[in-house]
Amino acid sequence: MRTLFIGDVHGCADELDALLKECGWQPGERVVLVGDLVAKGPDSAGVVQRARELGLQAVRGNHDEHVLRWYQGHQKPGKKLKPEHQQVLDTLTPEDWRYLDLLPLYLRLPELNALAVHGGVVPGVPLKEQRQEHLLNLRSITSDGKPSKRISDGAPWASLWKGPELILFGHDAVRGLQRYKHAYGLDSGCVYGGRLTAYVLPEGRFYSVPAKRAYLYMAGPA
Repeated sequence: MRTLFIGDVHGCADELDALLKECGWQPGERVVLVGDLVAKGPDSAGVVQRARELGLQAVRGNHDEHVLRWYQGHQKPGKKLKPEHQQVLDTLTPEDWRYLDLLPLYLRLPELNALAVHGGVVPGVPLKEQRQEHLLNLRSITSDGKPSKRISDGAPWASLWKGPELILFGHDAVRGLQRYKHAYGLDSGCVYGGRLTAYVLPEGRFYSVPAKRAYLYMAGPA
């Protein structure tokens, strides 16, 4: 059975449909979305609905976590909700929220020697000891070994990951598609007019489709 790992969809439901078709996906094949199903794009509800109805698996992204916090009344005091997140709150159904609420922070697939996560893992730290903020937001490791969500702070964390598991992750549209020996970054900026990308195991092949248009302009990492 094939497993399709798909980068940040961000509400781009049409592109998700197109990518599944491009991959030749068949019901019964496993699909793992590497987080940020919602926000920024035109149809967050459509993405979550497809994921639910097609039986797609996913890990939680930072934007998924953000809207869940607001929906559950756990937002930080004084924090304002951006329009891109308000649109998610206005359109998701109770069934959609249940789906998002059950998303794990990471998904381990030992039969493939693979792991899916949205942000990243800090090299050298056991998986069970990884902090939630890093699993959701990690992008870089500084020169003195500190984890950071900022690209400018150092090297891509994935470039320092030595395995043995292959990690499939998202969250880093600025760096785009990343290919290292033991980690592949699949966020190729679909919502910004780039592409939506999948990596398929065990065949070891990338697939991608172009965005229909740029739904948002990239102002910086988020």
